[in-house]
Amino acid sequence: MSGILNIGTRALLANQAALQTAGNNIANVNTPGYSRQEVLLQNIKGQFSGSGYYGAGVDIMTVRRVHNEFLTRQATLASAVAASDSTRMEQLSQLEDVFKGGPNGLGAAVSDLFNAFSDVVNSPADQPARAVVLGRAEEATSSFRASASQLQDLQRGVVLQLRDSVAAINNLARGIADVNQEIARAMGVGHAPNDLLDHRDQLMRDLNQYVQTTQIEADDGTMGVFLASSQPLVLGQTVTTVQLTDGDFTDPATKKLAMQRGGVTVTLDEATLGGGSVSGLLRYHNTDLVDAGNLLGRMALAIGTKVNEQQALGLDLDGAIGAALFNLASMPAGYGATTNTGTASVTANVSTLPVSGAAALVASNYEVRFNAGGAIDVVRLTDGQLTSIPGPGPTTLIQIDGLDLNIAGVGAVGDRFLVTPYAGVADTITT
Repeated sequence: MSGILNIGTRALLANQAALQTAGNNIANVNTPGYSRQEVLLQNIKGQFSGSGYYGAGVDIMTVRRVHNEFLTRQATLASAVAASDSTRMEQLSQLEDVFKGGPNGLGAAVSDLFNAFSDVVNSPADQPARAVVLGRAEEATSSFRASASQLQDLQRGVVLQLRDSVAAINNLARGIADVNQEIARAMGVGHAPNDLLDHRDQLMRDLNQYVQTTQIEADDGTMGVFLASSQPLVLGQTVTTVQLTDGDFTDPATKKLAMQRGGVTVTLDEATLGGGSVSGLLRYHNTDLVDAGNLLGRMALAIGTKVNEQQALGLDLDGAIGAALFNLASMPAGYGATTNTGTASVTANVSTLPVSGAAALVASNYEVRFNAGGAIDVVRLTDGQLTSIPGPGPTTLIQIDGLDLNIAGVGAVGDRFLVTPYAGVADTITT
């Protein structure tokens, strides 16, 4: 009789646990990150008697997550890529608004200026026509400055988003490390801590919304998390801090992710970050906004330079040589790499020898590299085109794409400079 009662008791307890688990599944149907659970039952080994083995009932083996590790990682990867693309698309839509068409756009202001010049050509002594040119010139420069100001606002906004995202990455990494510690402690009892594993998977999904990661599970149940394919963010309970830096140069228009580990700062290659909103923001900040600023600055510089040159070829109504119509700021000096050891400096201006290079300007930044034997390489960053100037001998002037790159001092082997010729042109142009 006692055997029958024991079998019945075990059966009731086992099925009670199964019902409790089913109820828990129903209760958490809308809980983010929750994985459905099921009770695994096992037959209790029967007892031998003279007439054979008699079963002893049922027992609970464990409570298992209904979970596929491969599908979870694939879904997390897909969401990271989607986050990068959607973030960049959202930002590009804001950039598109800066260069909108229509009668109030920058293109219309420039067209109105050249149409006003045509009227002066037809009637050079017409004072109202000349006044219209001056008014149109002021409108054009105002449009250039307004567009440049909008680009700067977008840039500042992206930097703020990047800083918030970096703080979120560090918080999530700390959370994963804390859960790792709890999981390692709980795994010692021989059963998987389902709720903790769900919580860690949800933290991983949240983290991959910011930056794509790879994961490796250790024997103790902890998860190693890596950025940029191989840089450890979380190892067990140890977290590496992520920070936002200016990269190799001190150019404020370039931002990079870096990791602080053992007192050493490791800058992450943007191309290896993969998906995540931070990757999309970095590409937008370092590429899209830079390209837009260069195109805008090149347009302002080319128009201003050519109009001023044309002014100098003619006479005003008093017979004096024509004065410049536009005030153009000097190009900024090249940004030296933080690892430079030489005394060189690089400046740029529109080439004037033998003729103006305004028509040959290319909307791009340039990197100047000092090599062994006095050789210098100039890389056009938009397409990677390399211009090599062989050594030895002091090179003080390099002409490229309508620009004069002026080099002073002596560059050490390995020194590099970032030249941004169009930065600050559109936001400072005046009449």
